[in-house]
Amino acid sequence: MSTPPDGLPRYRVLTGPDDETFCRRVSDVIALGYRLHEGPAVTFNGERVIVAQALIWPEAEHGK
Repeated sequence: MSTPPDGLPRYRVLTGPDDETFCRRVSDVIALGYRLHEGPAVTFNGERVIVAQALIWPEAEHGK
């Protein structure tokens, strides 16, 4: 598939607390065919760890 399904963008950033729900969201997007783009960004908001993970559609990696 040369484009993401359901009209989704080629580049996505998911954010949220570092918990099972966030990990499942990232896993679901990987299962669609996206690939991790670099490592995650992690910060602490005073209460919990917050993670941001960029994902990219494989064709977009090569400028297609």
